[in-house]
Amino acid sequence: MNANDEFRPPVPPFTRETAIQKVRMAEDAWNNCDPQRVVPDYTIDSQWRSRVEFPKDREEIIRLLTRKWVREQEFRMIKELWAYENNRIAVRFASEWHDYIGNWFRSYGNENWEFDTNGLMQKRFVSINDMPIKESERKFHWPQGRRPDNHPELSELGL
Repeated sequence: MNANDEFRPPVPPFTRETAIQKVRMAEDAWNNCDPQRVVPDYTIDSQWRSRVEFPKDREEIIRLLTRKWVREQEFRMIKELWAYENNRIAVRFASEWHDYIGNWFRSYGNENWEFDTNGLMQKRFVSINDMPIKESERKFHWPQGRRPDNHPELSELGL
């Protein structure tokens, strides 16, 4: 299979249901904290803007995510659909993590996604703000990995 044959359903144009499905699939991949499991969801020449980094292919994305999850330990994230149209999805998210000395943070952000016809993300533009929190203020307590289906969404948590 070459890069042009890669296929990641659901594919555009998105309905509300398929957009929600795409968001949850992305959340699940990111909560694994494994760049090799995340990167197949993106085109080989995917363009990103993430904080001050602008990776433009899968190898650069792998390097960015590897650095991210070394720095952001015990990472957990919830993504929530904000809007969708045709081949684009807007998402809001929050993640919780701690640094190497145990300081906890909640990162809030928005993502704008654009997909190719095969359902691969070709553009990802992200804005993120980090807020220091006390460990007692954490809201994401599931075991590392996929968020349980019965865990509250961002809106239910008041985030």
